[in-house]
Amino acid sequence: MNKFALITGTTSGIGKALAEKFAQEKINLILVSRDIQKLNQQADLLSSKYGVSVHVIEADLTKSDAAIMVFKKVKQLGAEVQYLVNNAGFNECGPFLKTDLTKEIGMIKVHAICTTEMMKLFIPSMVRSGYGRVLNLGSTGSYMPAPNDSVYAATKAYVLSMSKGVGAELKGTGVTVTTLCPGATDTELPKKSGLENTLLFRMFVMEAKTVAEIGYKAMMRGRASIIAGAYNKTLVFSAKILPAFITNPITKMMMG
Repeated sequence: MNKFALITGTTSGIGKALAEKFAQEKINLILVSRDIQKLNQQADLLSSKYGVSVHVIEADLTKSDAAIMVFKKVKQLGAEVQYLVNNAGFNECGPFLKTDLTKEIGMIKVHAICTTEMMKLFIPSMVRSGYGRVLNLGSTGSYMPAPNDSVYAATKAYVLSMSKGVGAELKGTGVTVTTLCPGATDTELPKKSGLENTLLFRMFVMEAKTVAEIGYKAMMRGRASIIAGAYNKTLVFSAKILPAFITNPITKMMMG
């Protein structure tokens, strides 16, 4: 059975850079996203450039049956997922009383529920084979509350906590779970969520390719988590040692 990396949210940003990194390493791909036209274009480019096998699955991960649909299609392909990357995500940012509840529920479904379901579905075969790598997308927001981005940060806190717990359970199986926690990154997310003009995205913005390289290396090494970039590591460390009455106003200002 052919071994593949399955990556969600691959048509832009960190997911796109991760797909290219896996292809460079001659690892076959299953790309999952909502835009079938972009998926097909991406698949053609990667397969012709790197000589890898690339399959695409069109899926809206906010839907309740999305994960099981993806799983069934992978089985139909006869593919074995050795690397699982739960990268898909988006943000609904702003004061909690003004944000769109429907979008926030969708965000919870994609970041928390779908990530959990994908791990439940794909990790068992990794354990049976004795090897597997899972990479989940967290955030610097995984480590601290984020006024004006409260729901997003909460979903990313769930991703980090759940990933570390499952990773600890899997110790000795040959399967590891890594959480990549970037800060501000040059992707389409800030433009789509109205964050591009915030103080956060005017300072210390990292390139998606750099973040992807950091995440890929950490995943392959089996690290439990990795914070991308020296500035973001300092930010998280500061949030751990400073009281909330100091960090909350700073975070609110950065997101405003």
